[in-house]
Amino acid sequence: MTDIEIKHTESSGAVIPRPKSYVALVHHPVKAKDGSVITTSITNLDVHDIARTARTYALARYYIVTPVQAQRALVEHIAGYWRDGEGKERVPQRSEALSLVEPIASIDEAIADVRAREGREPLLVTTAARASRSKKSFEEARAELRATDRPALIVFGTGYGLVDAVLERAELHLAPIRPGVYNHLPVRGAAAIIFDRLFGDEGA
Repeated sequence: MTDIEIKHTESSGAVIPRPKSYVALVHHPVKAKDGSVITTSITNLDVHDIARTARTYALARYYIVTPVQAQRALVEHIAGYWRDGEGKERVPQRSEALSLVEPIASIDEAIADVRAREGREPLLVTTAARASRSKKSFEEARAELRATDRPALIVFGTGYGLVDAVLERAELHLAPIRPGVYNHLPVRGAAAIIFDRLFGDEGA
């Protein structure tokens, strides 16, 4: 896969590189409705749609995190059809997006892969629907991602969200998209909104 050039535009009009950002969709460990730790199943739409959105906003890689080998094989089968199979010739743009997809067994493996690619520890960024005092506004988070020289790994949870142990590891917690109102977006919809708020119009 050809490296994606990632830039943002300063107020002066100068276009400068920004550190690469990565996304992880976590299927384990996540919460069930009762708060217990569960493993959720892969959804075909999430594989396709988050990959397309990640490519649109110039993210470097899309990790789909599950310890279930059969689920990782399913992701590889879906991505492989578009990346290497008939789909590559039929819809090249879909092939380009699905080339970002990497099924992986754990969040730690995703972090290690970013570290190996970038040569430094990624800034772990978490998302959640519930508000808390520690969460940063999107404006604050956007500024912080522009200012750092570290790559970012933006982590989304499935089910009823990321477990507390994952949230506690993060250095940057994003505020809810719609605090105080109905806030139950599909994860692929939330990803699109968050990527636009963090990276929208960079390099335009």
